[in-house]
Amino acid sequence: MLLNCGQPLLRHTDVPPRVIENFILTGYRFPNYSLRDCLLSAFRPTNETGNFWTHFLPVFIFAYHFLEVFGWNGAPGSSAPFFYPLWNYSMGVFCLLMASSMAHLLNSMSLVVREVCFFVDYGTISAYTVGSSLAYYYYIHPRAGVADKGALNDTFWGVRDGGDGAALTPDLSVFFETLYIPSAFVVAIICILSCCNTRQRWRQHRYVIRTLVFLLPFLVSSTPIFYRLLSGPPHSAASSSSSSSSTMARFFYRHCLWLLVSALFNISKLPERLAPGRFDIWGHSHQWFHCCTFLSILDELHMIKAEVRAILLHPDLVLPPNSLSRLSGPTLSSTYGVMLLLQTAIVSIILWFSWRANRLYGPQGDQLDKERRKTQ
Repeated sequence: MLLNCGQPLLRHTDVPPRVIENFILTGYRFPNYSLRDCLLSAFRPTNETGNFWTHFLPVFIFAYHFLEVFGWNGAPGSSAPFFYPLWNYSMGVFCLLMASSMAHLLNSMSLVVREVCFFVDYGTISAYTVGSSLAYYYYIHPRAGVADKGALNDTFWGVRDGGDGAALTPDLSVFFETLYIPSAFVVAIICILSCCNTRQRWRQHRYVIRTLVFLLPFLVSSTPIFYRLLSGPPHSAASSSSSSSSTMARFFYRHCLWLLVSALFNISKLPERLAPGRFDIWGHSHQWFHCCTFLSILDELHMIKAEVRAILLHPDLVLPPNSLSRLSGPTLSSTYGVMLLLQTAIVSIILWFSWRANRLYGPQGDQLDKERRKTQ
């Protein structure tokens, strides 16, 4: 049953310009809702209802597929170092989905709260990209997953060579060992700075800028995958690791497809561009954008799980002759420490932009609220 929070829904002509979305004409909430009103609006047909549910319900779908890993035969305990990167990745996804859904649900409390909600949203997207990079580094890295003969440990870390048995080229070796995670970190900071700026400048092209900005972390984070795809499977075609590589490729291509489709929805504003007012509540582009981004995340999870399974089921794979030394396993500092440092930087950026938003929109929001009370 739909709930009524006591405030009428409005047309785009009745709300501040800051709140208006392109080609969405009705279903707006005035930015003076209480927390209770915002929560109740999740069960009311507003133009944000679908945006909330399309990222809130996927939290449970993701959790179901993620937790499956810990029930596999041969898997270490969930607190083992082997799973540190996977936990960081899952926390990144969880925060992304929850921040996105809550931003759409709570943004009508005030103009300032609206800005803060989406600053947090951009911050969690940036953190998610680094969480993905950690998972790629420790599970899909060109030299991860093969144990050094005679030095097998509980985390099964070692070296993968190229399909022809050759080691990584020196340049790529330096990049993966010393620059890959720092690069992902720096790019994540660039992303949140750029996206937060689009809420205070560059407004006309904000959707294009935000979409293109997040192309950069995709390219950087996916470097291990690109290398694996270009160099071929790390072992002989008859091995199960070769099958793992083909599975990884299939999920990665689907991951890319969903990202491309989501970007098209976000930039084109279809279908509401073709029929303004018809898709105000259900079926507008941002809801399809949410669905496609989650499908891309789900395929990414399946890709990572395929690599984790390959490592867990075949810890007896050994290094080829004359290969590089094995990849060291994850530690608290190299996984949780990286994410903690990143979150500290992200929170600082969010606080800075929130302070600026309060100076810009705080007085404006108070004035709008007073004017609306007079007309009621």
